[in-house]
Amino acid sequence: MNGTQSIESPWGVSVFGAASVDAAPDLARLRVAISQTRNKPGEAFAATRSGVNAIREVLRGHEVPESAVSTSRLNLSSQWNYGSERTFAGYECTASFVIELRELDTLETVLIDVVEAGANEVQGVEFDVRTKKELRARARTAAVAAAREKAALYAEAAGAQLGPVIHIKDVDAEQVQNYRGHSSRRGGDGGGEGDLTPGKVSVSAGVVLGLSLIGG
Repeated sequence: MNGTQSIESPWGVSVFGAASVDAAPDLARLRVAISQTRNKPGEAFAATRSGVNAIREVLRGHEVPESAVSTSRLNLSSQWNYGSERTFAGYECTASFVIELRELDTLETVLIDVVEAGANEVQGVEFDVRTKKELRARARTAAVAAAREKAALYAEAAGAQLGPVIHIKDVDAEQVQNYRGHSSRRGGDGGGEGDLTPGKVSVSAGVVLGLSLIGG
């Protein structure tokens, strides 16, 4: 009898349960960057800093609070052209922004204005919900219920009764979402990263329950 046909230390039943709670997004994170290339490092820094200031001015015009905008430090790197021989293209200075918007109706307008102000890289749009903690709690409760239902079916089929829960193991929510995403890739939720249509946000939870068995 191989390892898949025997239980080394039988003790009860172990089951996995998962659940997701869907909600309409009320938050968007816009990830953009500005890069400027110049012949001298100081010129690259100055051009990028000017672009950063222009973008921040645009965001103030849209009444986006400073606390909702995070900016990376200016990053400088040497750039080269590769052809028959390598030639120096200049110094590239880059700054990245993460802009948190709570007025989703303004997303497209803000994006256009930020690009016109100098942002030349749009790295993605991520939709989220502010009540994620509460939604996660609901998903966890539903995951436990799903696991108990599965365990009851196994016990009934085996002619046994469920005893008390003796083990609870939380399963990383990201793993649950990845699994559910692969299994329902055709359907899709819409509103994923890079899509300006909000769609819905799914908050997932998973749990492994261990229960004792009575009778059999």
